[in-house]
Amino acid sequence: MYEKLLRPLLFRLDPETAHTLSLSALRMVSKLGPLNPWEQTLSASPRIVMGLKFPNPVGLAAGLDKNGDCIDGLAALGFGFLEIGTVTPRSQPGNPRPRLFRLPEAGAIINRMGFNNLGVAHLIGRVRQARYRGILGINIGKNLTTPVERALDDYREGLRAVYPYAHYVTLNVSSPNTPGLRSLQFGAQLDELLGGLMQEREKLMGEHGRRVPLALKVAPDMNPEEIQALARALVRHGVDAVIATNTTASRHGVEGLKYAEEAGGLSGKPLFSRSTAVVAQLADVLQGRLPIIACGGIFSGADAMAKLEAGASLVQVYTGFIYRGPALLAEIGRTLATP
Repeated sequence: MYEKLLRPLLFRLDPETAHTLSLSALRMVSKLGPLNPWEQTLSASPRIVMGLKFPNPVGLAAGLDKNGDCIDGLAALGFGFLEIGTVTPRSQPGNPRPRLFRLPEAGAIINRMGFNNLGVAHLIGRVRQARYRGILGINIGKNLTTPVERALDDYREGLRAVYPYAHYVTLNVSSPNTPGLRSLQFGAQLDELLGGLMQEREKLMGEHGRRVPLALKVAPDMNPEEIQALARALVRHGVDAVIATNTTASRHGVEGLKYAEEAGGLSGKPLFSRSTAVVAQLADVLQGRLPIIACGGIFSGADAMAKLEAGASLVQVYTGFIYRGPALLAEIGRTLATP
C-alpha cells in the first residue's frame, strides 16, 4: 500500500514537509495499539552485538527522527533497534531550506540538513515519555558554533546527557554538512576525541553502574590507508562498534539528474557499492575485534545480506525506507532470519 498509494502522494509534497507529516502520522497511529494498521513484527533473528541482545538485525539509521518525537510510531514497524538524533547539546536550526532533495530516478536523496534539532534536553524528554523498551541508540554531534578544536566539549556534554537513557551512543563525526566535522575522523583529532570520551565514559560507568557501548559513525569517502588508520584507532581506544557509512560527497551514479549538483550528502542506491566496500575493508582490518553496523543503499533483503556477507553484524536503513516503506523491513527480516 505504501509504495503504490502513499508514496506517490507524499512525493508530490516538498520532501521536508512530507517527512514531518509522515512522522506525525506514525506517531498518531501508534496510539491505536493493536489497531495500528502499520504495526508488524519482523521474523525473529536475535543477535548479540556490543553485549546487547537485538531481536532482529534491522535498525533505523539516525537522521530520520532527530528529536525522538516518533519513537513509539517507528518501533511499531518492527525494527530490531532504533537510533535517534543526531542531537547537539543546544538546539540549532540547521541550514536554510530547501535542504532536502529527492532523486527518484536513482533511488537517492541529497540532504544538507546541518544537524537541525531541538537540543538534547528536548530529546531526553521524548525518550522518557516513550513506551518503547527495545534497544535505543542515541546519535550525538557538535553544535555548528562550537569550533572543531573544542568539539570534545560538545561530545562530552552530549554523552553525559544521554548516557542514562541510551542502550548505545553513536558519535557522529562524518556528516558532510557541518564544516570541518569530518576532520575528526583522522589522526590526532580522532585520538583526542576518543581518548576524552572513553575517560568520560569511565566516570559515567561509576555514576550510573552500567556500561553503555560507544559506536563511531564514519564516512564512505576515505581511502584504504585512512580506513586502516581509523580502524586501528577504534581498537586502540576500545570503541565498541563502527557504523559504516554516512552519506557521501560524491555524485557518482546521479550525474546529470535534477538536483544532482545540490550541496549535501548523497544517500540511497548510488551509495550501496561504496559503503559495502568500506564495510569489507573495515572487516579485513578489524578481524572481528569490534562489530560493524552497515548502513548505505539498502533497498532489499539481498542488499542487507550483502552487507552481512561483507562483514557487518547489523544493518540500518533510511533512504530505502523512505522509498519502500514498511515492506522493506519485512523483506529484510525474512531474508536475514535465522534458519
